[in-house]
Amino acid sequence: MAKAYLVGGGIAALAAATYLIRDGGFEGSDIHLFEGHRALGGSLDASGGPDVGYSMRGGRMFDGESRCTYDLLSGIPSLDDPAVSVTDEILAGHAESPWDDAARLVDADGKIVDTTSMGFSERDRLELVRCLAVSEGHLDGKRISDCFGEHFFTTAFWFMWCTTFAFQPWHSAVEFHRHLRRFVHLFPEFSSLSAMRRTRHNQYDSIVRPLTAWLLARGVTVHPRCQVTDLGFTPGIHSGTVDALHLSRRGRDEKIAVAPEDLVLVTNGSMTDASSRGSHTAAPPPAPPRSDAWLLWHRLARGRADFGDPGVFDKRVKESRGESFTVTTRDPEFLRALEEFSGRPAGRGGPVTFTGSNWLLTVLVDRQPVYRDQPEDVTVWWGYGLFPGRAGNGTPKPMTMCTGREILEEVLHHLPFDAATEARILETSTVVPCVMPYLTSQFLARRHGDRPRVIPEGSVNLAFIGQFAEVPDDVVRTVEYSVRTAWTAVAGLLKLDRRPPEVYKGHHDPHVLAAALERMHRR
Repeated sequence: MAKAYLVGGGIAALAAATYLIRDGGFEGSDIHLFEGHRALGGSLDASGGPDVGYSMRGGRMFDGESRCTYDLLSGIPSLDDPAVSVTDEILAGHAESPWDDAARLVDADGKIVDTTSMGFSERDRLELVRCLAVSEGHLDGKRISDCFGEHFFTTAFWFMWCTTFAFQPWHSAVEFHRHLRRFVHLFPEFSSLSAMRRTRHNQYDSIVRPLTAWLLARGVTVHPRCQVTDLGFTPGIHSGTVDALHLSRRGRDEKIAVAPEDLVLVTNGSMTDASSRGSHTAAPPPAPPRSDAWLLWHRLARGRADFGDPGVFDKRVKESRGESFTVTTRDPEFLRALEEFSGRPAGRGGPVTFTGSNWLLTVLVDRQPVYRDQPEDVTVWWGYGLFPGRAGNGTPKPMTMCTGREILEEVLHHLPFDAATEARILETSTVVPCVMPYLTSQFLARRHGDRPRVIPEGSVNLAFIGQFAEVPDDVVRTVEYSVRTAWTAVAGLLKLDRRPPEVYKGHHDPHVLAAALERMHRR
């Protein structure tokens, strides 16, 4: 039997292993997954505890058209109720408790912004429609700021859009264009985010753990703390056949022979590589050197234009850096105060962005418990800043140099809570910050060919999966994108009839466009 070697242990690799078994007829024992870290899940992680503080680097939202993700998870039992699939759990959770954000934006005076109007000038509308309608080729290599005037980046729409998807003005116009097309159907409800779905718990507990359990039960072999450092190819110019994996395991170099009928699926690059965690009393230390997530791609791309250009994505840390923080508290005071301020119960309010924040802070209190093992008297909430290199409004130093407590003080600076409430929140909370140098690296301005195709031309047994493989039309920084690359790789290499469904194209629906235009013109 052929074997499959998966490089990386994120959602793309877990999805690929699932499709190899479900659609490709592979035995689990013939699938090997190599992960450089101890735990699987990649960027969908969650750790910590109620005493030291929980920590998760981020989370991803889903809309109703996350077709590949729902397909993948429809066959994976929930850990909370094995009779229910993870997909059914997500959809049921949305029906039971959808977001209805009434405080999506808060201004510099601590007042909720009326988002009835998106704040567009007529020029803003024309530029947005032009960006939506233009062909992708006209945007190759451009930044968002090349397509819009300065006023556009002061609108309520931009503040909501950039903090929902983590865009910056210097990011890729191509990616912005794709997101506009992919999510144009959300325009009418974009301020409330009521169309977005979430997992029942954090995505490690709700997606990674059920997938891992399903795969391990079928005999998939996981190799933790094992780095794939290079691939060997059969002789020939630009050979498309991998014949060896070079590994580093516990300080020893190894080599695994790969047969032509075997498959090698590589996750190239990582948005959370070199992450650096701090604590409630200490700022995150300087970021460690890059891991093989980037170095492997650099080695593979050397002399191979069809393998993309990793330097486009990992050489501009100032343009891709972000910071998140997780707050653990044994007192419900923050939830009570935020509910009173926002007019929505905890878990229903959605993200709150402070438009006057120098860090462009956003906080989110989701349904509790966020962790499956979270005690009943503990609350967990989360936040992030898109400009962590700037000095804060109340804290005169960059977010990256702040302790967890100082970050919480900065959050409270932007909320109209009384002094007693602030003191109680500070006394009962533990904050774990995390700096991520490559958080938005997928969004950096790029040109056609900078990302390799999922299956490069002429490839016999190699595919690229994850956020830095090229899938036309679909949008990065989503679980859907990673799953689609995995499905595309498995179906393409094995020449299967069952292929991923088309990417949703709401911009082809006149009713969707009419609703979006109406929302853009609302005053």
